[in-house]
Amino acid sequence: MAQREREFTRQDGLRVKVVRSTRRTRTVSAAWRDGTAVVSIPARLSAAEEEEWVATMLERMLKRKTRVPRSDGELLERARALSERYLEGRAAPSSVRWVGNQQRRWASATAVDGSIRVSERLRDMPAWVQDAVLVHELAHLIADDGHGPYFKSLEACYPRHAEAHAFLHGVEWATARAGGPSGAPPPAAEPDEDWMRDWQPDEDDGDWGRY
Repeated sequence: MAQREREFTRQDGLRVKVVRSTRRTRTVSAAWRDGTAVVSIPARLSAAEEEEWVATMLERMLKRKTRVPRSDGELLERARALSERYLEGRAAPSSVRWVGNQQRRWASATAVDGSIRVSERLRDMPAWVQDAVLVHELAHLIADDGHGPYFKSLEACYPRHAEAHAFLHGVEWATARAGGPSGAPPPAAEPDEDWMRDWQPDEDDGDWGRY
């Protein structure tokens, strides 16, 4: 048998496939395929060596994956990977791009054409916060109940979504207190149900699923 495969899912939800190949003698490689981390190793490695190499390669892959996307192309690739990992690939964005004209919202999505726009203000924020925003918008490409139960169940598939909510709420609160560019008043102690959006949305432009 030229190769043998085994698959497993880590506690954090990451799907992993390990491929042992008799044709591979000295090298170990890893790549993302349809949201799954595929690690290829020589068949001769012991179980302990396999475990060590898989852990090493996954760590390297995840470090690259959490690099903050800078171009629109990287942003689209990130969104598609998040859809595969957390939403079973059901959200298929046609475009994801950075925009500089969304000063009162974090991002917006249009389900009709599958487009997502992300505010430039998120560029320097942690990658996991950006990911939470992207999953929020990806969920809007699937759900048709606004911010209803189905939408919330999709958004909750991202394990740090509540933490990201708190982070962005803190940013808005601090910006408002400092009299920042948003010009928004300090938020109430108990934010409303849709507190992922900014406090004063821009005029309606026909989009939905906005932060």
